[in-house]
Amino acid sequence: MTAGTTAAPPLVQRLLDALPQTQCTRCGYPDCAAYAHAMAVGEAGINQCPPGGAEGITRLAAITGQPVLPLDPAFGVEAPRSVAFIDENWCIGCTLCLDACPTDAIIGSNKRMHTVLEQHCTGCELCLPVCPVDCILLENVSGSQTGWSAWPQPLADEARTRYSARQSRRSREEAEHAQRLQDKAEMKLADLPAHSQHTDPAVLDQKRTVIEAALARARARAKPGGGS
Repeated sequence: MTAGTTAAPPLVQRLLDALPQTQCTRCGYPDCAAYAHAMAVGEAGINQCPPGGAEGITRLAAITGQPVLPLDPAFGVEAPRSVAFIDENWCIGCTLCLDACPTDAIIGSNKRMHTVLEQHCTGCELCLPVCPVDCILLENVSGSQTGWSAWPQPLADEARTRYSARQSRRSREEAEHAQRLQDKAEMKLADLPAHSQHTDPAVLDQKRTVIEAALARARARAKPGGGS
């Protein structure tokens, strides 16, 4: 490589950069990053992203060298940008929509009314099917504009940042929860008779074996590359 030049970003990264970051899963993959990887290895077409629409396909075609194709209707249609809002009269505060939102654009707590932060909503629609009382509705906020005309790059960049932050938070919370369970198991193992209603030594030995095996699995998962 010539001094003063930089290598082009890997194909997966370039494809990811060209996606709208709505994390809507309409492409058939769990998030934009997974779709970018699938395109890079030839497992997915460049015409599976409805939020990106025709312009998005053109961007992906330029990166991959593939011909421009029409959006595959099996994955949806290019449409105006919408945001979700919650009908306060029907919300029961179940928190299911909070868990579903990829950008933490919904705030609320258990048995309390929830609210959508419109400026952070990507219109992914993932909150709709999980709502048990159908109190979430969509509102068109871009008029007749669709695709990248309705979803400018600054919004995509912010959505990407918020999704990344959410993923980091969830990973941290899962790790902390696993550590709490491990600490509890180790405490019980240290004095098993005091933490069991059983007094039979054979039963206690069996329980000790089960707990030790569970701890061994937890420690293996905690190691780098330990798997899920």
